[in-house]
Amino acid sequence: MPENNTPSAVIYGCSGLTLTDEEKHFFADVDPFGFILFGRNVDTPLQVAALVDELRNCVGRRAPVLIDQEGGRVQRLKAPHWKPRPPMEVFGRMAERDLPLARRAAWLDARIMADELFELGIDVDCAPLLDLKMDGANDIIGDRSFGGDPALVADLGRAVMEGLLDGTVMPVVKHLPGHGRATVDSHQDLPVVDTDLKTLERWDFAPFRSLRDAPWAMTAHVVYEAIDPHRPATISKRVIEQAIRGAIGCEGVLLSDDLSMKALKGSFAERAQDSLDAGCDIVLHCNGEMAEMQAVALALRPLSDEAQIRLARADSMLRNRPLPPAAETMLETWLSEGLG
Repeated sequence: MPENNTPSAVIYGCSGLTLTDEEKHFFADVDPFGFILFGRNVDTPLQVAALVDELRNCVGRRAPVLIDQEGGRVQRLKAPHWKPRPPMEVFGRMAERDLPLARRAAWLDARIMADELFELGIDVDCAPLLDLKMDGANDIIGDRSFGGDPALVADLGRAVMEGLLDGTVMPVVKHLPGHGRATVDSHQDLPVVDTDLKTLERWDFAPFRSLRDAPWAMTAHVVYEAIDPHRPATISKRVIEQAIRGAIGCEGVLLSDDLSMKALKGSFAERAQDSLDAGCDIVLHCNGEMAEMQAVALALRPLSDEAQIRLARADSMLRNRPLPPAAETMLETWLSEGLG
């Protein structure tokens, strides 16, 4: 149970299109900081908006509601009710021909998505990826990346971040300190990166360092042998202190990647406790499995004072910059021009 009316340092998923009675009672009891939606939770705009209201009613406040709406293959809001969005790689290819145009298009695409999310009551988007695209890596990143040039990834990543902020939606940069070299999918196994620290700092960390002022950020379930050969970043105090908060200088709210991914081992209580002990501000559990959520709850604690300060700073970055007229048509024109 949270103390002093401070929410628990967790974000939970739910099982379906509406909440079960068990979920309602559980969320009211645990008081999670927020919630996250997936494809299983999405049908129509009216249904999504109603589910968002249901979730917030459980905790009696406007709790943050997250979603992964990157574009491409990671897009929870889909046709026929929502328009398909291009993957981030498209903007990277545009930038090879016309960087200023690609930057404008990435901003506009994010700003349009922000309106779509905000209309549903969703106020946090787990995007943009700042992971580099690497030869020989697992395709879990692939076209979700802007490309392999750290400066370009940072440039376009900032455009997406600003587009979301301009639409009053919180961006979450991911996956710190860099998932691009992983040769296995962390949803299924634990990636181990054996690259030396100097190379990591020069390449993989660089986009995140350029966006160290991002309001929210998400860890990677990846072992970086040059920093901590025994524990993935999410549960490694050494990686979080030396790399994420240190070399990168991340100033934002630090959210774990999903605790239910197979890259992590141990009980769900241990995963949650290890993540918070390592320095994550908030843990994330996505799959809506009640038994797992209950196990995570055993290790929860209220949001720390430091987390609350970071959250207040993040909220101060939100703004409302109106969409230009005929934004969708403008974006289509820019994409056509930029891709040739």
